[in-house]
Amino acid sequence: MPKYVIERDLPGAGQICAPDMQAISQKSCSVLQGLGPQIQWVQSYVTDDKIYCIYIAPNKEMVLEHARQGGFPANSVAEVKRMIDPTTAE
Repeated sequence: MPKYVIERDLPGAGQICAPDMQAISQKSCSVLQGLGPQIQWVQSYVTDDKIYCIYIAPNKEMVLEHARQGGFPANSVAEVKRMIDPTTAE
């Protein structure tokens, strides 16, 4: 199943309080549940003004549908073609 990186422009993302972050996460999970088991949220990285999310989904369109239904920005959606890490150098 393809993996995607979603870039979400969200000014002030790094300052979102825990209760608000919990509500955002709950909304995302609720939408995912409605879309079915073929789309999965793996994890997200929050920076000052962006959130980078990793999703597993059958296609980009499903990732965009999740964003649409949840009211989340999805400024960029890119399919991961390969993963590398320090062990790649060995």
